[in-house]
Amino acid sequence: MPKYNDPKVPFVPDRTVLPIHEPTYPPCKDMFADDNPTPPPPRFTVKAPEKAPNVLIFLIDDMGYGASSAFGGPIPMPTSERLAKTGLRFNRFHTTAVCAPTRAALLSGYNHHSVNMANITELGTAYPGNLSTRPKTVTPMAQVLRLNGYSTAQFGKCHETPAWETTASGPFDHWPTFSGFDKFYGFLAGETNQYHPALNDGVTLIEPPKKENYHLTEDLADQCILWMKTQKAMTPDKPFFVYFAPGATHAPHHAPEKYRDMFKGQFDDGWDAMRQKTLEKMIKMGVVPPNTKLADKPKDIADWDTLPDVEKKLYARQMEIYAGFARHTDDQIGRVVDTVEEMKLLENTIILYIMGDNGASGEGRMTGVVNENAAINDAPEPLEFILENQHLLGTDMAYNHYAAGWAVALDAPYKWVKTVASNFGGNRNAMIFHYPAKYKGKGEVLNQFHHVIDVAPTIYELCGIPIPKMVDGVEQRPMEGVSMKYALDNHKAKGQRQTQYFCIFSNFGVYHDGWFAGVVDKLSWEVKPLYEKTKDAPWELYNLEEDFSCANDVAKKYPEKLEELKKIFYEEGLKHNVFPIEGRGGILLNADVAGRPTIFGDRREVTLYEGVIGIKEHAFLEMKNRSFTITAEVEVGPGHTDGVIFAQGGRFAGYSLYIKDGIPCFCYNWLGRERYYTKATKPLVDERNQIRLEFKYDGGGFGKGGNTTLYVNNKKAAEGRIDRTVGNQFSFDESADVGMQRATPVTEEYTVENSKFKGRIYSVNIKTEPPNVK
Repeated sequence: MPKYNDPKVPFVPDRTVLPIHEPTYPPCKDMFADDNPTPPPPRFTVKAPEKAPNVLIFLIDDMGYGASSAFGGPIPMPTSERLAKTGLRFNRFHTTAVCAPTRAALLSGYNHHSVNMANITELGTAYPGNLSTRPKTVTPMAQVLRLNGYSTAQFGKCHETPAWETTASGPFDHWPTFSGFDKFYGFLAGETNQYHPALNDGVTLIEPPKKENYHLTEDLADQCILWMKTQKAMTPDKPFFVYFAPGATHAPHHAPEKYRDMFKGQFDDGWDAMRQKTLEKMIKMGVVPPNTKLADKPKDIADWDTLPDVEKKLYARQMEIYAGFARHTDDQIGRVVDTVEEMKLLENTIILYIMGDNGASGEGRMTGVVNENAAINDAPEPLEFILENQHLLGTDMAYNHYAAGWAVALDAPYKWVKTVASNFGGNRNAMIFHYPAKYKGKGEVLNQFHHVIDVAPTIYELCGIPIPKMVDGVEQRPMEGVSMKYALDNHKAKGQRQTQYFCIFSNFGVYHDGWFAGVVDKLSWEVKPLYEKTKDAPWELYNLEEDFSCANDVAKKYPEKLEELKKIFYEEGLKHNVFPIEGRGGILLNADVAGRPTIFGDRREVTLYEGVIGIKEHAFLEMKNRSFTITAEVEVGPGHTDGVIFAQGGRFAGYSLYIKDGIPCFCYNWLGRERYYTKATKPLVDERNQIRLEFKYDGGGFGKGGNTTLYVNNKKAAEGRIDRTVGNQFSFDESADVGMQRATPVTEEYTVENSKFKGRIYSVNIKTEPPNVK
């Protein structure tokens, strides 16, 4: 009789080929069960290596190198300080300079172009390296860990799913739960409203919990804590991998009420003084070398002392709101860490606290904004408008962002900010490593040059898991990241990452053996690149052994060294599908311009039905810069039937076809600053009705105006005029909805709570014409 589950015959899995193949069992030769005792359960289950640690990665959004108090910054972040005190700090850790590419690189161990994420998915093109779709030759870290016996969960922002794959139709291959995560609770966009987020649980669109003073970051912490407790209760011997990536501190800067005034008056000295104080503290703490200089400030950033008092007050308030937002985020991360400690898991848990997926953001431009969509659509808010509405900053009535001067200050000691991949202000971020079981640190500073792609191989090595060679029958590309374990073992070891390229938009550069060369061509507060042709932009060169902050350009002094690095950049670019370098920026939000796939392809028409909600803008029929018609078949009952028939966007930009007091209405919301109404004069009759809204676009460019005509049962009911339309984007996260509005209302004539249509909607048909921008 065969022996089952024989402990004398150990099974050694081949972890380089995933999924791990289970062992074969000899057949039972006894024909009847009563002649053969019941064997023990099958022995084979996929288990993590013995004593494998838990892994917990925190990734904050849009936080500069010089923001956190743990690195000398002005914002007190107790959790970061606590982990740094008993952990290690990396002061030369790098990201890609923009969120989605950094996240794709972090979660894979491969450069962002190697996983086709040259930029955010909403700016994807048809070129290799910028397709937004991860190749099967690269398997995400979460999947590798899951197939090696880990429980895996992601909470927060996922910006790596191609924009056109975010609907209920999928495909779901690039969603978190099909990319290695057992659990996903978060949102699929570059940003979201912290009070009214577009949430998914797995692949299901859900409503946020009905909770007074709801805030997304708190919700994410709640869900993370619950999941960890449940996971350990059910499988205490199974390690977990948790990726906690809140939307904070990306705009909108939504700080809960009690945090909005926490730092009142602390930034009245302005951004110039902040830069200087931060550098002084960094030097004192040993975070940067003692000879570090403050790099020159961009010429576009005004000297604080030259500003009028009314502007100083406004900008100081913007920074107070951001600081409160950052502190609140750190406090929620602290709740997660506290839970790990209470569960007695902290000792054997690897924690990486990465403070920023890129540098601080200058996308608020020179004055900051009440509504970030104004900057995205190149429609700057007048200073008078911002001053009049500054009392709304941080609340759900604003979608605010601070002035770019604060971004430069929070990236101290560097010159530039987010999106400028060719400068450490854009691509260098503070990182804390904490793993007491193996590395009992005291806040020591490790200065080896590393990149976010080095995280995955580090985790694999520390967990005793080999880098896979084959996954699901597909041969894997050689790992591009370098494990940082050698630096953890020997803090003074020579850095093992000798070369690393950087490229976002038309900002690009390369690090090699202590030198850095790059080109600055596209600023986050400018619509167009600085140079008509990127190839004409000048290269800069820095000797990093002598110049930590890239304050002294030595390109003219060492022309041969510059030529050497330019050649290396070209070689790295060829190797990783970096070319062609793309500098067009926000105009690529329009898929017609970018050439990326859309779910609609050449279709110019769609028919929707009641209950279809949550379709994100970049997965919907393109409605901007063109004429369109919305035709709804509805039935109303006795008396007035009110509610939304169809809406896209929300309070900060969008449009809505709705019924108010029985009267059909159309509202076009231009960036929350102007609302254009077209309303019928008579209520609908109590029967089936056809309501048709025709918009005729003026043409002649992006965001132009047009005329509206409203028909009821094929009879003209009203005419209107829209002077300006949204040309680039209504919203990253607000959606197209039939029969209600999900997050925020397009118009204050109704609320989200009473937006549900009270009658019946048979269909909503939308037809569009080709774009008319010439």
